[in-house]
Amino acid sequence: MVMNGENPANGDRSGPASGPRPGSTSGSGSGSDSASGDGSAPIGLRERKKRLTYQAVSDAAITMFLERGFDKVSVAEVAAAADISKPTLFRYFPAKEDLVLHRFADHEDEAARVVTGRAPDETPLDALRRHFLDGLDRRDPVTGLCDVPQVLAFLRLLYGTPSLVARLHAYQGRSEAALARALGGGLSDRLAAGQIIAVLRILAMENWRRTDAGESADRVYAGAVQAAEEAFVQLRTGLEPPSRPRG
Repeated sequence: MVMNGENPANGDRSGPASGPRPGSTSGSGSGSDSASGDGSAPIGLRERKKRLTYQAVSDAAITMFLERGFDKVSVAEVAAAADISKPTLFRYFPAKEDLVLHRFADHEDEAARVVTGRAPDETPLDALRRHFLDGLDRRDPVTGLCDVPQVLAFLRLLYGTPSLVARLHAYQGRSEAALARALGGGLSDRLAAGQIIAVLRILAMENWRRTDAGESADRVYAGAVQAAEEAFVQLRTGLEPPSRPRG
């Protein structure tokens, strides 16, 4: 599981996830341009409006899903709450599940971006390790180490809804493919990407499991760091466990 957070209600980091990262949605801009804030090309007025619509519709949907449950809210109700037509909603979100998993759109290629943006003297695995440990330190929801109630509620919704879990696997598959391309695209790169994405998912799930059970993020932190260090050692050395003396 990969995710980062803003509160849908107030835009701070206490909520389940952020909107799409600049450049993650399609469409050409028109009107005045403005910088995207991350050093990428400026975006136009039309594109900014589109992103705001994505965010507003997703926020409205998630609020309703959290209150009543994913399966008990219809797409028509979401469209009405967002003050758009049902056909318009489907132009933004091809499936109902995407109203929730839109929150993950800016993380699909996160591991790939970490690898391609690393320092010249840093290995891909070292860059990914550093990035994950930094996330733990910041209590980034993408690491699972976040005990903010809105984040926990969002993840309970996600992992408690089979259709959302199934859709999440497709997002993770695209993360794996993007990372494989960043690593070089060969068979060994695809194998490595599969293992890395699986490790990141399992680490985040374990952190979330503990915080969801009532442990504070601060209490879980030391164990989460140790688990991450051990996981990256295993990635680096292979799947064969270290030999232990018998007897």
